[in-house]
Amino acid sequence: VQLQASGGGLVQAGGSLRLSCAASESTFTYNAMGWFRQTPGKEREFVAAIKWRGSPRYITDSLKGRFTISRDSAKNTVSLQMNSLKPEDTAVYYCAASNRDYSAIYDYVNIRDYSYWGQGTLVTVSS
Repeated sequence: VQLQASGGGLVQAGGSLRLSCAASESTFTYNAMGWFRQTPGKEREFVAAIKWRGSPRYITDSLKGRFTISRDSAKNTVSLQMNSLKPEDTAVYYCAASNRDYSAIYDYVNIRDYSYWGQGTLVTVSS
């Protein structure tokens, strides 16, 4: 199984980007997908997660109001819409898939709960 992240690029502060993550196998099943980001010298941090069935989704508190996560079940993709971008949002963004079966979406915040990872897409926000 491969996860392919795309949509990164260079954007000015205040702009928007939409990241997408596509799974290579349509029959691949998992319980949730998440987005993480990482800057040099720092640990990978949780951004957002969404369950594959139902509507539960969760954005980390510091990004609520600017970032949203959504999925397209028919296309086996999950997207991260990022608005009002700031220079501190600059990072490599990774999508990941989890087979963990948590009842609450906010339980999907730990890296160790994700078994499959995309290659990362770089987002650069200029000031």
